[in-house]
Amino acid sequence: MPSDIYITEQLDRRGETRTDYLREKDALHDLAGRMLGTPEEVLPRFVELAMQITGGISAGLSLYEETPSPGVFRWCYLRGLLSSFEGALAPRNDSPCGVTLDEGRPVLASHPERYYGWIADAGIAVPEALLVPLHFSGSEPIGTLWIIAAEEGHFNAGHARAAAELAHFAGIAVRMLESQRQLKSALEQQEMLAREMGHRVNNLFTVAQSLVQLTARTSANKDEMAETLIGRFSALARAHALVRRTFGIQAEHCHELRDLLRTIVEPHENHVFPTGRFALNGPSLVLGERSLNGMALVFHELTTNAVKYGGLASDAGRVEIEWRESEEGLLEIVWTEIGGREIAETPELNGFGSKLLRDTITRQFGGTLEKSWARSGLTARITLPRKNLIH
Repeated sequence: MPSDIYITEQLDRRGETRTDYLREKDALHDLAGRMLGTPEEVLPRFVELAMQITGGISAGLSLYEETPSPGVFRWCYLRGLLSSFEGALAPRNDSPCGVTLDEGRPVLASHPERYYGWIADAGIAVPEALLVPLHFSGSEPIGTLWIIAAEEGHFNAGHARAAAELAHFAGIAVRMLESQRQLKSALEQQEMLAREMGHRVNNLFTVAQSLVQLTARTSANKDEMAETLIGRFSALARAHALVRRTFGIQAEHCHELRDLLRTIVEPHENHVFPTGRFALNGPSLVLGERSLNGMALVFHELTTNAVKYGGLASDAGRVEIEWRESEEGLLEIVWTEIGGREIAETPELNGFGSKLLRDTITRQFGGTLEKSWARSGLTARITLPRKNLIH
């Protein structure tokens, strides 16, 4: 740690300016009141108060994020001269904020741009910076408060003490906001699961009815129909088990894309066709555990829609599924329904299932989905980054 950059010992040497304790007390009361009523306003107000009480020209929070390793600081709630850098990232192990976390106490830095190239490259001049770690109930530091002065020799021990007291409240506020975000996310996830379960149950009844009708038309007698139905319902159960949300529950593993597809389409096979109703063409492709779940959901939804509205709504319908890997690291999948009964008009698929299909492709996998309807059914083109399928 360069001694000409980090001059923390000078805080105690400088004469402390007259402390306005009433102002500090009012500031703490203000923050406490906002934490109870409007916690989302605490952090912006906290930064403003820290800058005002210490006489800085700019201030902000650098909140620590563990990924990507070894972590970064994200600049948040910036005020004053450097407010345009809101959302900027700084390296954990190559920044004054990182030194502050390592020290675990207030740190004073003089012209850190002389040592940190990324600060100089951003065109930032820092005559003097006071940095204070943010804690929550004795836990590991979660970030830092930093305040910039307009000139060297500005900050003293009184400024460091006041900033540290404010930082205690800021640490609590950060944790409160994070808890609120986690609770909101959990509630949204619970609502999504409930809607998805209802959607899948409705689809299951539709698919079961289709299987009974298909089996009745192609069976010679009731015994053959019963045997065939038992096999198809067992296959449907295996396909349904692939689409799960809880990874603590062990389900059937099917890490090869081709095996996954066979499991999902098997209940809908009609062996009147010499080669079956489904043509699967593509190279060997191994899926990760989490991507397996998402891909199962995608093809389960496509298959169900084909049974209800598209190419599999008639006995003559077939589906071709082709996939290939591009040189750009993309997996390209084409789902084509052919030979089914003619579709008079394009189905209006704007419900939860369509949203679930698109969200899985775009949000979970970062891919794209293009759909076009012909008279015999749907053609869907799915493009996914290959790297997002290995987890």
